[in-house]
Amino acid sequence: MKFLDIAPLSRLNSFLDSVDVGDLIVKGDLEAYSCKLAGLDKKLSRSLEEEVAGSGSPSCLSLSKSPVGPLHETSSRKTLVYLILTLNHIYPDYDFSLLRAHHFKKEDGVSTIEETIDAHLVEASKVWETTPGFGEEPLLDCLWSSIDEAIALKECDVYSYKSDMESDPFGEKGSVWSFNYFFYNRKAKRILYFSCRGLSKTAVELSVTTDYKYNTDDEGEEVDAATSMANEMDL
Repeated sequence: MKFLDIAPLSRLNSFLDSVDVGDLIVKGDLEAYSCKLAGLDKKLSRSLEEEVAGSGSPSCLSLSKSPVGPLHETSSRKTLVYLILTLNHIYPDYDFSLLRAHHFKKEDGVSTIEETIDAHLVEASKVWETTPGFGEEPLLDCLWSSIDEAIALKECDVYSYKSDMESDPFGEKGSVWSFNYFFYNRKAKRILYFSCRGLSKTAVELSVTTDYKYNTDDEGEEVDAATSMANEMDL
């Protein structure tokens, strides 16, 4: 998977990095990748191929039906691999390698999820309008035109990841709402990922305070250890 540096997406991504909307902080990720496997990506692909090959005949229910299509078909297995690898690239602190087809959902289409995304970004849109360098056009207009330019929405299948709310970033403490969608253009061999989380501002501030205290305590222990060592050397 190769990250695609697309200027309009990067601009939106920088804005969505942390948006204060009152009681919540909205954090978003908007990135596009080309579906070309290399290195560790190929290793995961081979591992999945071997697992499917050892799962039985193509008539097996788990192979013949899945959110990404029949897993005995190469194209369906590739789709699953691309979804997993996208998560691994965007959230490097987590490992999604053990995810399988049932962890994902195929959405009915762009129009359905567009309503969900627009509803969650109403307050962020207001901030966008008053932020220097961003408000020349409505956030949602800019968002959808940029996504369409990058991935050609009419040619996309849309998927979402079903979070377990424990072993991934969507279960982050203080999370009030979240969404995540993969726009996969099979013809162009591209995938675009867009997710947002609404985090309680109180929880975010508490986390920052806790991290600061933890880091300060660690630095204090290092100083004490260095001082102790110096005193021992003097003796």
